[in-house]
Amino acid sequence: MKNKTTTSLLMGLLAASLAAFPCYASTQQKITDTQNAQQKNQQKLNDAQSRIDSLESKKDNLEGYLQELNQQLGDLEKNLQEIQTKTDGTQQKLEKLGKELETAQKKEEKQYKDMKLRIQYMYENAENSYVIMLLESNSITDFLSQAENMSQINQYDRDMLDEYKKTTEEIEDKEKSIQQEKQELEKLKEESLAKQDEVYEVVKSTNLQIQDYEGQISKEEGNAENLMAQIESQKDTINSLIKQQKDEEAAQIQAQRQEEATGSADTSGATDTADTGTSQDSQESQESTDSTAQQPSAPSSSESQESQETSSGNGNTYLGRFRLTAYCPCAQCCGKSDGITASGAIATAGRTVAMGGVPLGTKLMINGSVYIVEDRGTPYGHVDIFFNSHGEALQFGSTYADVYQVN
Repeated sequence: MKNKTTTSLLMGLLAASLAAFPCYASTQQKITDTQNAQQKNQQKLNDAQSRIDSLESKKDNLEGYLQELNQQLGDLEKNLQEIQTKTDGTQQKLEKLGKELETAQKKEEKQYKDMKLRIQYMYENAENSYVIMLLESNSITDFLSQAENMSQINQYDRDMLDEYKKTTEEIEDKEKSIQQEKQELEKLKEESLAKQDEVYEVVKSTNLQIQDYEGQISKEEGNAENLMAQIESQKDTINSLIKQQKDEEAAQIQAQRQEEATGSADTSGATDTADTGTSQDSQESQESTDSTAQQPSAPSSSESQESQETSSGNGNTYLGRFRLTAYCPCAQCCGKSDGITASGAIATAGRTVAMGGVPLGTKLMINGSVYIVEDRGTPYGHVDIFFNSHGEALQFGSTYADVYQVN
């Protein structure tokens, strides 16, 4: 009779398990599909980030090149100013030489007129002049002296004429040199302006290319933001599905425990009844057996109640059997080392845990201790417990435990 009852109980549990399996399998399939979609989006996000990094690198290179071009423009502008200053100085020299040449020409004209008058007078009155000089002279020495003066005047005119020619030739040579210098400066100015225009065109095309890269970066960043939003949405979906799955498992475990407790009570009652049926000695013995059969029923009910209280965590909601791991505030565990959790609170050992799928601030009872969900980083069904040091976290390792939500 006992074996028959136990067999019936096992068959009932098996039937309940088989009935729940299709729902579990469907939820698991949804989780798998969502995880696959999330992985594809994550790969797309990685590709988008790689493109953004590449575009940023190209943009940075162009901006560096643009700085060099701006430096070239500055140098060309400075060079143009120097050329203009030299050109202005050359023009002033030309104007000064023009004035000097004009003065020399006027002087030459006066000299030429004076010399022409003297020569004309000398040729027209050459004989008379010498006779007069001879007659007017007090002595031959005086005559020779006056003749020498006449010769010196003629020599002076010739010297002045030679000096004028030399001066005008020097001025003309200087003017030619300065004119050539001016032409060279004008040529340099034209070359510098042409180079400046060329650099301006390169600057313009570089700016356009930078703007194009900025547009591509903006587009890729928008795409990345959309992918991140999809990934976060998929994370929430996965957490929701895992929670649903864990809730189904928890309900199944609770039902199984209740069935076991009820089955144990039924088996105990059936055994007592069988023993009573085989004892037919007397009415007194049967009453004694019935009395004995009623006594285990109370402990059986108490055992069932105790099992239900254990499964619910003393009135708390049983969430299921979760995976437990550990982390610390180091950069290796968190990617940062400030100890600030997703809730904004400072992570504290013995209090802080990380898990998704439930609101921040949710209290969880694990192995008799109460923790608060203050951080993220793991999906629903995986609790990451905070420790003060990396060594403590490594020592904790990975395990599984029943988890209750404190009501």
